[in-house]
Amino acid sequence: MSINRKKDALDYHSKGRPGKIEVVPTKPHNSQRDLSLAYSPGVAEPCLAIAENSEDAYKYTSKGNLVAVISNGTAVLGLGDIGAQAGKPVMEGKGLLFKIFADIDVFDIELDTKNVDEFVNIVKALEPTFGGVNLEDIKAPECFEIERRLKEEMNIPVMHDDQHGTAIISGAALINACELIDKDISQVKIVVNGAGAAAISCTAMYVAVGALKENIVMLDSKGVIRKDRETLDTTKAEWATDRDIYTLAEAVKDADVFIGLSAADVLTPEMLLSMAPRPIVLAMANPNPEIAYDLALATRTDVIMGTGRSDYPNQVNNVLGFPYIFRGALDVRATAINEEMKIAAVHAIAALAKQPVPEEVNQAYDTSNLKFGAEYIIPKPTDPRLITEVSVAVAKAAMASGVARIEIQDWEQYKEDLRKRLGKDDRIIRNLTSRAKKNPKRVVFAEADNYKTLRAAQIVKEEGIAFPILLGSKEKIQSLIQEYDFDFGDVEIIDPTEEKGSERFNRFVQHLYTKRQRRGMTEHEATKLMATNRNYFAASMVQFGEADTLISGLTRNYATTIRPALQVIGAKPNSRVAGMYIMLTSKGPLFFGDTTVNADPTPEELADIAILLDEAVRRFNIKPRVALLSYSNFGSNDGRTADKVREAAKALREKAPHITADGDIQANFALNSSLLKANFPFSTLNGEPANTLVFPNLESGNIAYKLLQEAGDAEAVGPILLGMNKPVHVLQLDSSVREIVNMITIAVVDVQEHEKNK
Repeated sequence: MSINRKKDALDYHSKGRPGKIEVVPTKPHNSQRDLSLAYSPGVAEPCLAIAENSEDAYKYTSKGNLVAVISNGTAVLGLGDIGAQAGKPVMEGKGLLFKIFADIDVFDIELDTKNVDEFVNIVKALEPTFGGVNLEDIKAPECFEIERRLKEEMNIPVMHDDQHGTAIISGAALINACELIDKDISQVKIVVNGAGAAAISCTAMYVAVGALKENIVMLDSKGVIRKDRETLDTTKAEWATDRDIYTLAEAVKDADVFIGLSAADVLTPEMLLSMAPRPIVLAMANPNPEIAYDLALATRTDVIMGTGRSDYPNQVNNVLGFPYIFRGALDVRATAINEEMKIAAVHAIAALAKQPVPEEVNQAYDTSNLKFGAEYIIPKPTDPRLITEVSVAVAKAAMASGVARIEIQDWEQYKEDLRKRLGKDDRIIRNLTSRAKKNPKRVVFAEADNYKTLRAAQIVKEEGIAFPILLGSKEKIQSLIQEYDFDFGDVEIIDPTEEKGSERFNRFVQHLYTKRQRRGMTEHEATKLMATNRNYFAASMVQFGEADTLISGLTRNYATTIRPALQVIGAKPNSRVAGMYIMLTSKGPLFFGDTTVNADPTPEELADIAILLDEAVRRFNIKPRVALLSYSNFGSNDGRTADKVREAAKALREKAPHITADGDIQANFALNSSLLKANFPFSTLNGEPANTLVFPNLESGNIAYKLLQEAGDAEAVGPILLGMNKPVHVLQLDSSVREIVNMITIAVVDVQEHEKNK
C-alpha cells in the first residue's frame, strides 16, 4: 500500500470521533422528565416487566436489533494472528456493514484469549445483552469448536461468518454456474484448494445443496489431503481421498469446478486448460485470486469465473449474505441460525440473480442489460432487493424449522417494513461510484496546485473513477506531488501561463472572444482572461473536447467560478441553469433546488427549475415527488412569495403534467405524508413524502440546505449544476476532499448521461 493510501486509511479511522461506530440515543432526552423515564425512577417499570417475562426484553430494550461482533483476533483478514485489540478496526467495520445494509445495531467485542473454554464462557455470559452473535476472524480449528459449543449452549443465533458467509455466497454461485453448463451439482467434479475454516465450511455447504462427497478433492499447503497422510486432524479427515493423486495439477485434470480459498497464482494456465469443458473457477483468494481474471479468460474463453474482487464480474462477497441472514433471524427471534436457514439464503441469492435486474443496479455498473449468464451468476452488492429476498427466505426457514419464537403473518407488509428500514441515501454514492468506474472520464482540475484538489485527483485516479488532467502552476503541482508522495504516473499537467501563444491557446481565445464580443468583451480582455483565470482555460478544454468535464471552485466563490463556464460553454438550447444539492438524511435522500444560481426566479423560471430537478432525480433511478415550497398551503396565505409559488405550480402542471408535483405547500406538510393527507386530501403528493424540494428563491434554498447540513446532521452532496450544454461542476468554497471526490464521481456519471443522450 502506498504511503498516501496508508495515511488515508489511518486518517479515515482517526479523524473526528475515533473509530467508525457510535451509540446514538433513540428516545427523547432533553428534559428532566425524559431523563427520569430513561433512567431512575422510570426505568424500574420495564425492568420489572422483563423480570416477570424475559421475552419483554425484546419489547423494552434494543436486544432484538443488537448483534455482537466478537473476535479474538487470531485470523484477521489477511493479517493473521495480530491480537484482539489490533483486530478492533475490522470488527467496527463489520458493525458498519451490518448497519448500512440491514439496519442492525452492533457492539463489537474483542476478547483477549485463545483458550476455547474461556472464549465460550465469556460469550455465553453475554446472552442477555444481544439478539445474535457474529463470530469473526477466529483461526481454525478452534473456530469450529467455539461455534459448535455456542450454538449448542446459547438460545440466540450464532454464526461464524468467515466459515458460512463465503460458503453461502459461493454456494449460490456454484448452483447457478452448474445450471449454465447444463450439469446438476451432483454430477460435477470439484477441487477445493484450501483447507481452512472457509474452505471446510464451503465444501460442507456444497454437499448440503447437492454435491457428492466422492466427487470432491481437497488440498492444503501440503497437497491433496489423502487418507494415508499421518497426523490428519478430524476436520480435514472428513474430506480425505484415497485416489492416486497428490498435486493440484493432478487434481484439476478433467475437473468441472475449481474452488480457491488459498493463495494467489497457484492455478496455472496449463492447469486451467486441463479442466473439463466449460470449467467453473471460483478463485477467492484476496486481494489476488488463485488465477488472475484476465489470464483465466485469455486461457479459456469458456470459463465461468468468479473472484473475491469487486473490479471483476461475479464477486463472491459476504455482504450479500450476513446482514440479511441476521436480519431475518432477528425479526422472528430465532434461537439459532441453522442449516435450513443457511440453505434458504443460498437459494434466495441464487434465485435473485435470475430475476430482471433493477435499473439502479444496471446504472451502478454502467450497463443496460445485466442478466443471468457467465458474467452474472450472483447478485451485485448494491442490489436493493437483497434485504427483502434473503431476509424473507431466512425468516420463513426459521419458522418452518421450528427455531422462530414469533411468526410473521403478513409477508408483503414485512417486505415493505424491510424496505423502509433503509433510506436510499446510503446507496446513491456507492451506486454512482460503481457506475463511474465502469466508464471513467477525463476530468480537468482547474485548481490542481491546491493540496485538497490534488489529493482528490489522486484518489479518483487510484479508484478508477476518472482520468485527471491537472491545471495550474507546474512548479507548485510537482512540488506538492513530491512533498506528499503522490503517484500520478503520466497524468497531463498544464500550466496556462506557458500556453500563451500556442495554437490551442489562440483557439480558446478566439472562441471566447467570438461568443462575448457583443457583450462588451475585447480580444485583449479575452486573451488576458484565458492566461490568468484557469477556469476559462478549463472550460475551453471541455468545450473543445480535450476534457470531458471540469471541477473547480475550491478557492473561489461560486459566482466567480461559474461565470467562465457560462461564458465559454453556456446552457443547453432553450434551457435554464440551476443548482441542486443532494441531502443524504437518515430517512433517505432529499433533492434541493435552486440553491446556488437563480436569486429570485419568476413563476415561469421556478417551473423550469422544477423540470430540471425532476429530470436529474430520475437519473438516480428515484421517482421524483416535487414540492414547490412556500409559507402557504394551497392559498392559505397571500403575499408576493406565496403568489409566485402558486403561479409556478400552475405553470408546471401546464408544462409538464406527467411530473408528480404540488404547491404552494409548507415544508412540514411536504415531508409528512400523514399530516398532508389529514389536512389536504386532494393533494397530488398524497401517499408518500416529497423528495424533491423547489425553493422560492436562492436565499431560502441556501439557508435550508446549510441548516440541515449542520443542525440535522445530513451530508450535502453538491452543488450539481443542471442545464449546462456540457458537464461542468462547481464546488463550494473550501470543500473537503470527500466532497470533492463525490462531486468528481457525479461529474463522471453526468458525462456518461450526456453521451447517452447525444
